[in-house]
Amino acid sequence: MKTPNRHMLRWQIAIQEYRGNMAIVHKDENIHKNADGLTRWPLPNNIHNPAYVPEEASPQIPIEGISVTDLNTTFFEEVRNIYTQDKNFRILFQLLTKDCKDNSLINALDEIWRKSYD
Repeated sequence: MKTPNRHMLRWQIAIQEYRGNMAIVHKDENIHKNADGLTRWPLPNNIHNPAYVPEEASPQIPIEGISVTDLNTTFFEEVRNIYTQDKNFRILFQLLTKDCKDNSLINALDEIWRKSYD
């Protein structure tokens, strides 16, 4: 071999101990098509493949701290009172709790709310 590349050198080293018992003969690719197809047969990328490369997992972001906020019941009461004072909310609540459409309630909604309800 005139100028072997690194792959050929690796194979020469691997089979060096068998050198006296075998002969390596080059066959043209047109004659030796069966081996060419077998050497390029793709293997699945799983643990049974000797060339298995684990796929990269998504990077994990460490949690530096956890903040827990406990809201007073007065906050929830205030939100509840604001909703009950809102005319459109009361009408929507009545519409959603009824089984049938009540056109008088729908017409009582403000224009923007009525368009969103339809």
